[in-house]
Amino acid sequence: MKWTGILPNPDFTDNFVRSARWCADGSNFLVQCENRTFQLFNISNREGTQYSVHHNRTFPQSSAIVNYAWYPGASSNNAPAYCFIASVRDCPVKLLDASDGRLRASYPIVDHRERHIAPHSLSFNLTADKLYCGFEDAIEIFDIQQPGEGERLPTTPSKKSKDGLKGIISSITFSPSYDYYAIGSLMPSSQTMDNIALYSESNKVPIMPIGGAGAQSGVTQLKFNPTKPHVLYAAFRRHGAIYAWDLRSDTSAPVKVFKTSPDSRKVLTNQKIEFDIDYAGRWLSVGDQNGRISMFDLGESDELVLDSEPSLQIISPKLNFDAHGDAVGCVAFQPLHSNLLSASGSRHFDGGITEGDSDDSDSEHPADQDSDSNSGSQDVITMSRRRPHPYVKDASLKLWSFDTTRRGLDATLD
Repeated sequence: MKWTGILPNPDFTDNFVRSARWCADGSNFLVQCENRTFQLFNISNREGTQYSVHHNRTFPQSSAIVNYAWYPGASSNNAPAYCFIASVRDCPVKLLDASDGRLRASYPIVDHRERHIAPHSLSFNLTADKLYCGFEDAIEIFDIQQPGEGERLPTTPSKKSKDGLKGIISSITFSPSYDYYAIGSLMPSSQTMDNIALYSESNKVPIMPIGGAGAQSGVTQLKFNPTKPHVLYAAFRRHGAIYAWDLRSDTSAPVKVFKTSPDSRKVLTNQKIEFDIDYAGRWLSVGDQNGRISMFDLGESDELVLDSEPSLQIISPKLNFDAHGDAVGCVAFQPLHSNLLSASGSRHFDGGITEGDSDDSDSEHPADQDSDSNSGSQDVITMSRRRPHPYVKDASLKLWSFDTTRRGLDATLD
C-alpha cells in the first residue's frame, strides 16, 4: 500500500527530495528539495480506510539548505509550537513558522571573518529550550527564548591538537532518557582517532569516545533507540552498513552491524542516506543507492548480551524490497502509525541532457571545409561546447503502509 508523488517545477525540471521529516503528531511532513525550497504536506484519514495527502505550502530559501529540524512537539493544532529550524548557507540559523513560513527568530553563528556559518547538524535538547548546532570543530548552543549569539563549545582544544573530535560535526542526537548526547564528525576515523563521542549536557564535557566501527569514513547520522536509550546507531558516508553500540559496555567497538547486502562497502553514491527507527524501537529502516528499502527487526537484534568480550553480530534484514527507481535518500516512520515515508532522487551525469548548441559541435565550419578542399590533408580539430546537465531518474515520494486494514492513495506534489 503506497502513496506516490512527484515534485513538478517548470523552473527546475529535475527537482527531487533530499530528506523528509514528520512533525510530532504525524499529521504533517516537511521535505527538503533540491531547488532550495521546503515543501509542507498534510496527511489525513479519509473514510477510515484511505489516506489523503495534500500539498500545503512551499517555503523558498535564498540559498542552499544544509539541514533542518522540527521543533519538538510541533503540531498544527498547537500554533506556538508549530515551527521548524533551518540551516541555510550564508544565513543565520532560522526559526520559521510552519503555517506561513515567516521568520520567528534567528540565531547567528559567525566565524573569524564575520561570515555567517550554516551548521551541518541541528538538534533540540529533551526540554526543547536549547538548540545545538554543529559545525567545524565546535558546537554552538542557543537559548531558544533568547535569539542572538550562543555559547560555543569546542570539540577539540586547537587545530593542531590530536585530542577531541575534529572536523565538521555532522550529527547530534540526544538520548531519550539520560543526560548525554552523541556527536559525530565527517572526519574519517582511524586507529588513533574516533569520530563519535558522548557528551554530558549538564557539564558540557566529553564523557567517552565511541569507535571501532572500521568504516574509516565520516559519520552522516546518529540515532538512539527510542525505547532502549543505551543503544546508539550510526551511519557512515559511502558505507552501506549501520553500526550499533551498547553504551552500558565497552564503547571502543560496536556490538551489532546491520548490513543491507553481503558487501556493504560497494556504495558509489556520495549522497547522504538517512535511516530511521519507529516510535516503538522495533524496526530500523534504510534505503540504498539502488532504490531498495531494508527493514531490520530490532526486537530480536537489540537483546544485547553484556560480557567481558562481546562479539560482533552481523544482522541481515527481515524485509528487503524494491521501492524506487533511483537512490532512496531518506526514510521516515510516521509517529504513532505503522507507515513509512520514503524519498528518492539523485543527480546523474552519465548520458544525460546536455546544455549548448549541438549543431555547432557536430558539424564542420565553412572555413574548415574550404581549407580541407584546398589542402586535402589538413586535420580539423573541433571542440564541443556542450556540458553535462544533471538529471534525475526517479524523483518520488512514497508512503508505505504496513497496516493491512488501510489503503494507499495516489497524489501529486506541487
